[in-house]
Amino acid sequence: MLRIGCHLSSSKGFLAMAQTAESIGANTFQFFTRNPRGGAAKVWDPGDVRAMLDCFEKTGIASPLAHAPYTLNACAKDENIRRFALETMEDDLRRLEMIPGVMYNFHPGSHVGQGALAGIELIADALNRVLKEDMHTTVLLETMAGKGSEVGGSFQELREIIDRVDLKEKLGVCLDTCHVWDGGYDIVDDLDGVLKEFDDTVGLQRLKAIHLNDSMNPKDSHKDRHEKIGKGCIGLEAFRRIVTHEALKGRPFYLETPNELDGYQAEIALLREQARLL
Repeated sequence: MLRIGCHLSSSKGFLAMAQTAESIGANTFQFFTRNPRGGAAKVWDPGDVRAMLDCFEKTGIASPLAHAPYTLNACAKDENIRRFALETMEDDLRRLEMIPGVMYNFHPGSHVGQGALAGIELIADALNRVLKEDMHTTVLLETMAGKGSEVGGSFQELREIIDRVDLKEKLGVCLDTCHVWDGGYDIVDDLDGVLKEFDDTVGLQRLKAIHLNDSMNPKDSHKDRHEKIGKGCIGLEAFRRIVTHEALKGRPFYLETPNELDGYQAEIALLREQARLL
């Protein structure tokens, strides 16, 4: 079964997200833990969370993915920004323990001129502070496009972060198709080779989620501009191979394309049809 969903607004609550996902044919979804530009999080209603979990039982929705705000930068040069990242992650992870099976995805950050190695060490240090042995949430490092001073634009950089983390069993990776394409990985003509390189470098067992995004730009552009599925430089045929690839079987897919709900519904239907064509 293809587990696929999209990014949904959490403004109306958890049950509303689950009901919206079901209404557009999704069986998973992603949401921001708070405003994507940062700030304090809304108080979560435990009753609303329980209602969402009841909805999961009835509908088969599973594998919700929580996304940290974009402003979180665990390897910033500014100590105050790093402190905000640490406090945000700690708060998010504390609250996410209310949702069994949830994963927490974050952008590793930008080293802002300190150098990739310094960035890697700061990110690993933050993870060593927030990961706990008794936590249930899996934390995902997202693959990045490598623009500016981003850390995580290569599989090797992700591996170096993981190598420095003590509780490695709490860590996974979310592969973003636009990001890896813009970062120079040829998922159009050499998907097998890219997945082998990921396996050799990071390990496919750590690949827990996939962001499905076409790209407005050619391979190796380091731009990070998402496009609708089949409308960009990656193309529909590549996405058919991605959602049906044996090495990715069982992983949840999340759309982050520039769409409203009707557009997401159409893309979910399109990708399900592509999977049936195999």
